[in-house]
Amino acid sequence: MTSSHLRRSFTLLALLLGLLGALPIERAAAQSSGPMQISWEVRNRFRLFREERDFQLHAEALRNRGILASEQALAVQSDGRGWARNTLSRLCVDLAGKLSEPCTRDTVKESYLTPVDHPVTLRLTGDVPVGAVCAWTLDDGDGPRQSNFDCAEPVDFRAVYGKRTVAIVDVTSGGEAPQRVTTDIRVRDVLIAGLGDSIASGEGNPDRPVALSDDGFCFRSLLGGVTGGMFYRPSRAGFKGGRACESYDSLQSWQRQGALWLNSACHRSLYSYQTRTALALAVQYPHIAVTYLPLACSGATIADGLFGKQQARECLTTKTATSCAGSVNAQLGELREAMVAAKRRQPDRRLDLVLLSIGANDINFSGLVADVIVDNPTERALFKRGGILGSVEDSRAALARDLPAGFGRLREALKPLLAGDLSHVIFTAYANPTFANGAPCPGGPAGFDVHPSFNADPGRLANVANFVETEFLPQLKAIALCQGGVICRNPDADRMTYVDAHQATFANHGFCARGSADPEFDRACFSARGDSFEAGLVEAAAQPMTCGRGASEFRAYAPRARWIRDANDSYFSAMTYPQGMSAAVQPSDIHDATWGILSAVYGGAIHPTAEGHAAMADAALPAAATVLRLGAEAEVTSEPLGQPSLR
Repeated sequence: MTSSHLRRSFTLLALLLGLLGALPIERAAAQSSGPMQISWEVRNRFRLFREERDFQLHAEALRNRGILASEQALAVQSDGRGWARNTLSRLCVDLAGKLSEPCTRDTVKESYLTPVDHPVTLRLTGDVPVGAVCAWTLDDGDGPRQSNFDCAEPVDFRAVYGKRTVAIVDVTSGGEAPQRVTTDIRVRDVLIAGLGDSIASGEGNPDRPVALSDDGFCFRSLLGGVTGGMFYRPSRAGFKGGRACESYDSLQSWQRQGALWLNSACHRSLYSYQTRTALALAVQYPHIAVTYLPLACSGATIADGLFGKQQARECLTTKTATSCAGSVNAQLGELREAMVAAKRRQPDRRLDLVLLSIGANDINFSGLVADVIVDNPTERALFKRGGILGSVEDSRAALARDLPAGFGRLREALKPLLAGDLSHVIFTAYANPTFANGAPCPGGPAGFDVHPSFNADPGRLANVANFVETEFLPQLKAIALCQGGVICRNPDADRMTYVDAHQATFANHGFCARGSADPEFDRACFSARGDSFEAGLVEAAAQPMTCGRGASEFRAYAPRARWIRDANDSYFSAMTYPQGMSAAVQPSDIHDATWGILSAVYGGAIHPTAEGHAAMADAALPAAATVLRLGAEAEVTSEPLGQPSLR
């Protein structure tokens, strides 16, 4: 079967899953015939969004689709520029990661962590007589509220949280006997926290990708040679400083033209599978609201990130200032503080679900990636001294020695937050990024020639791919599920809910996957031979791409066969200037040789694309819904009306 046939097959499968997953929404929407009943839904029920238009964008995209298919539809709708770029300024969290408490949502000031009410829309559906008049009564125990409307009109009100509201509608039409319809309304507000590392945070997928210039920007290189130790790659659009290596400009002027993230310090993104899962729950189940706490951070380990502080990934730079705390607070500490604050205002407020991916950094997976792709001996020696390069042997030792103990400690920390039930931790597994069309990626420079010293060494790649597939992923599953000799104090209570259904699909979409439906720019300009960029300094300064096209044509969120970003994608999407590196490799200026290397890998190489995250969310969604026991519909009664009085 060809790659294009496989892609079509998986697209059809995703569409089928989307149809099945959307049934709760479609069932409510399709009740235009049959007995009259009251249908209701919570408006703008993904509470991270300030404005309902952002929620409705996803509600429409997810109609009759799974999350992956909706992401692909939104990508086409945005011309590959991404839907999240317009949403960043309309969230209940700022770009530094601080919750807006309270948060003004659709002109109403609400407590984000502890809402006291929710906006609800009522509709009378079924065989409603044309021109009928509806007398509505809403009673939450504090006295009935009454109003009359044409039955075709929806009714909006705010349902008090924690209380049952009885909705009664008396339907009158001509000379027919009045009919009464009743239902109970009780909104369930689900509190979800996202924890973990770069896979959990959405690394590689800035909410607003870097805007690329068609001109070249000079990097110094340790390679020397005929180019004098320099090379050019696409610059950032809007950068007015010197592009030659001999020029000097401040880091702040360069960073003003950088990518934007939901949180720069953690490279936290709205495209992450955790955000997409929480958002899809809100879309799919109209009787709930979802309060979501995004806390995952790129680079996190269990010790440094979950339990302790970690280095910031990147500083937040605005037009007027640079904000850089240098470190990020521990995720578990942040979550505990949020729960203490919530329970202070609502003692019965509880954490309903934790979305988690962790463990890759604990075995230094990023070091394995660097070991595979950094090929030049000079750079390899420098990065080895800086602790950047890893080895399978060291990762294997950490997997056996450190990871089980770290998970044991993590379990004990999560239990008090989840009333002792760790089945409410949805552990979503990593996918092996090194497969395409069911076979291992062969290696080579394709996708990695953004830096002259990069080449995915076939031998080292095969070694890492085998370790990930046969050792790391199986052991991580055993740890999460208390299997395979992993010691858990109480396996029944300590067992997490494990999700790995997406791994089989990723086996066709690794970093080397290419397809005939890939963006035209990719097919024309990213060379399989590794000669995508001009080598001559004069030519490259004016036009760095050998294909002769402008780098500004690249679209970070256009659908592709590969769901794993390669180094070229990483540079063209994020072009990250790193913070918090060791002194041996921390760049000294924006033309520095180590920055040239780190810019290509530090912003998400070998991490899932937005499509990859959507596929992960498709796998996590049914598990989350099952754990939360979602899906029950409210009881509706319909009867002839004898006396128009409340009972």
